[in-house]
Amino acid sequence: MKKVLYIIIPLALIAIVVIKLKSNKEIVKDKVYQYDKEQAIHVQVDTIKSELIGAEFAYSGTFEPNKETKLSAEIQGKINDVLVDVGTFVTKGQSLIQLDNSLLKLQLQSAEVQVEGLEADVKRFTVLANADAVQGVQLEKAELGLKSAKVQRATLLEQINKTTIKAPFNGVVTAKLTEEGAFAAPGVPLLQITDISVLKFTVNVSENDLSSFQLNQTFSINADAYSDVLLSGKATMIGSKANMGSSFPVQFIVNNTSDLKIKSGMFGKVTPINIGVKSENQKTGIIIPASAIVGSSSQPQVYKVKNGKAVLHDINIAQKIKNKTVVSKGLEEGDVIVTNGFINLFDNANVTVK
Repeated sequence: MKKVLYIIIPLALIAIVVIKLKSNKEIVKDKVYQYDKEQAIHVQVDTIKSELIGAEFAYSGTFEPNKETKLSAEIQGKINDVLVDVGTFVTKGQSLIQLDNSLLKLQLQSAEVQVEGLEADVKRFTVLANADAVQGVQLEKAELGLKSAKVQRATLLEQINKTTIKAPFNGVVTAKLTEEGAFAAPGVPLLQITDISVLKFTVNVSENDLSSFQLNQTFSINADAYSDVLLSGKATMIGSKANMGSSFPVQFIVNNTSDLKIKSGMFGKVTPINIGVKSENQKTGIIIPASAIVGSSSQPQVYKVKNGKAVLHDINIAQKIKNKTVVSKGLEEGDVIVTNGFINLFDNANVTVK
């Protein structure tokens, strides 16, 4: 009997262990996430378009107005009328603000009456002096009085002229800092005028790349907001002293488009290739981020997004520039490729674009 128990007990223990292991396997299987291959994967994409090869070496900068000023009155006085508003295009010499000049005009009338009287005195004393009827000193005093009155009249005319604030150049009103009824005083800004028909474009470059720019050479400049608009900029200033970031400022003068598309404060890029020099770097081609490439170096591939699916496509790489890749074959303008979200991504997977 004992021998039988020695056989039955181990078998029973083994059976219990097997049953427990099988039960644990089922529990673990239920807990493990089962990936649904039909579920759409969230990805980030980019639409392919031809770019200037060599643009990776472009430097980012900011457009600024070539001319901008804040206008203030040269004399103090109450503001009777503000003739423009923000956004108004103004021309050089156009009246913008009118100050109260009624008191000055009254003083001018008084000065003109004084000039009239002194001119009559001069005429009368001239006749009398020629006839030795009066002393010559009286004529001299009358003439000096007339000169003084004319200076006073001219001073009043100049003061009256300064009560009308005029535009110093063509431009757009970009800030209105006062209203009718306010008090104007010298040095207190009233309006801001900005001329964006000509712009300044400034970039900061490292000392190693500073030699790529030469004064008075013309370079290709694009505004980020209007990448299809090609502008030309002439280098007018190359910094002689490094800034806080140990880079050097390079400034260009750029003519704006006829409809003034480029605004002050917009960002853009300049390519350090002289427009007047033909260069292989000025060709256009398909450029994609290196991070979009999957597969091996001998068989590079990208995921194209078509009809809601990510499809693997072979490509040929022409060259690598920094963190970007020039593609010679396999992609065309308008193709949409996956640039991020490769986790769980596979050929013909359903995708949704973030």
